Amino acid sequence: MKMNYFLLLLAPIALLANGGESDGASDIIPRTINFLIFAAIMYYYVADAAKQWYLGRKNEIATKLDSIQVKLKESNSKKEIALAKVEEAKANARALVETAKKEALLLGDKVAQEAEAEIEGLEKAFEDRVSIERRKMQRAIVCEILDEMFKEGSISLDNDEIVKIVNKKVA
Repeated sequence: MKMNYFLLLLAPIALLANGGESDGASDIIPRTINFLIFAAIMYYYVADAAKQWYLGRKNEIATKLDSIQVKLKESNSKKEIALAKVEEAKANARALVETAKKEALLLGDKVAQEAEAEIEGLEKAFEDRVSIERRKMQRAIVCEILDEMFKEGSISLDNDEIVKIVNKKVA
């Protein structure tokens, strides 16, 4: 089958070939006819394959373009989702910062109150200790005065005078 096509292809060459004599102008018409026949045969065999290749390439490019557009739409939607999540995260971060500030203030107030209560307790304990020490000192002074008075025995005082002396020593 291929051989027939090949012979058909060579037929115009054999028919229109001249014997080597050329006068210039008479040679152009057979060559042109030969070329047109050759072009027609080539078109007959190659045109369908070329059209199929062209259409296949065109479809392949269209398919790739469609898939790229789909991917672009998907990436744009993912971008929008990601931006929404970023905004949500920023809002959550602001809320957390505000909550942390409020908690810090509350903890600061609580620590200050506890410190004040502890200081008040220490002051009260100090005042109690001071009053206890004053009473001890007063007793010691009273005992000392009474011991002096009883040891000397020569001094006789009535109760009013003893109370005055004790009050002077204690004050």
